[in-house]
Amino acid sequence: MRLAHADAEGAQAAVEVLRAGGVAVVPTDTVYGLAARPGDADAVQEVFRVKGRPEGMHLPVLAASVAQVRALGVAFTPAAAVLARWWWPGPLTLAFGFDVGPDRPAWLAGREEVAVRIPEHDFLRALLERTGVLVVTSANPHGAPTPRTAHDVAASLGPAVDLVVDGGRLEGVPSTLVNVRGPEPEVEREGAISRTDVECALAELP
Repeated sequence: MRLAHADAEGAQAAVEVLRAGGVAVVPTDTVYGLAARPGDADAVQEVFRVKGRPEGMHLPVLAASVAQVRALGVAFTPAAAVLARWWWPGPLTLAFGFDVGPDRPAWLAGREEVAVRIPEHDFLRALLERTGVLVVTSANPHGAPTPRTAHDVAASLGPAVDLVVDGGRLEGVPSTLVNVRGPEPEVEREGAISRTDVECALAELP
């Protein structure tokens, strides 16, 4: 396991590890995250193993831009557009359904929805521009508190990951999750953004 800083060198190291099918820990605007390329089934399986995450729980996705999100073939509803305008980039995760027409990546075949977020983190968004979207989940064993520093992450996960990128101490609150797949948006997890604020934003809809 290597430790790198959140700078140009660290970004290059992360790109190399991820493109080679490895698992990296990266800083986000909320907490440290375990990251892998979604099209690499072995790497994704390793994220599940390292975290001890139940197999039935799909991993959320981070993207650099709305263009990357749309390329997943998601149904970008009016509610999604309003919420994205308010809080992307930021601590908002949207669970999308899919459009009928456009193709979607092979790794999303058979899925009914995908949870996506654009983070408010310059280093991470620049990395995502180079790697494409990544599956990212909090860098802690399933059900355990998330470590706040890179050294704590390294001590917790040890050699199970290939690289830890040190972005300093992270004190963020997990993102709020809103499901925009159905006819009525639903707050499935209240986090950094309150349910009341989500409802106020959605009041813009006709």
